[in-house]
Amino acid sequence: MRFAAASFLSLALACAHGARRAEEGFRDAADAVPGLVLDIRYATSGNFTGRVLYPEARCLLRETVAKRLAQVQNDLKNEGLGLKVWDCYRPLAIQKALWKLVPDPRYVADPAKGSRHNRGAAVDVTLIDRTGKQLEMPTDYDDFSVKAHREDKTASAQAAANSLRLERAMARRGFTGLATEWWHFDADGWRDYPVTDAPLSRP
Repeated sequence: MRFAAASFLSLALACAHGARRAEEGFRDAADAVPGLVLDIRYATSGNFTGRVLYPEARCLLRETVAKRLAQVQNDLKNEGLGLKVWDCYRPLAIQKALWKLVPDPRYVADPAKGSRHNRGAAVDVTLIDRTGKQLEMPTDYDDFSVKAHREDKTASAQAAANSLRLERAMARRGFTGLATEWWHFDADGWRDYPVTDAPLSRP
């Protein structure tokens, strides 16, 4: 009886927590994360589509996710490093456009299910040094090949070490890396956030 009551209480608390997350708003990471460098590729033609998909270079994240990213940035600052971000929240309409170009769930989430990016609970990031120079990584951003996989062994020793350093820094603050993209990280609890199609442009 006590076990059943405890299980019910745990379930109720989890549901309440999920409901709070669902209502959680967005935060501009440029304001929430001191020193964060933005290189929002989909706001330029310098991405794998060759098209400008975002109306402006903006990194929006759920409030809790933005706070976690700020913690990662602070941790890295103590090591003489920082974060450069390539993508954050992505409207569902953009997800549909990407899926038409790359209908491969290893690299682009099926919009019928929604991406972690569509929830404002994922980031695409890399490491930079004090001068803003990117550290060597296994591949460039949006490299849709096995070389970008976390388990690939063809990267240089330095690139592999830098990728692992980034992964560990993100994991300490509640982010899990995607197996097929060394740059992609999901915030713990991403399932609690709804898929969204709100525009990126400022009101």
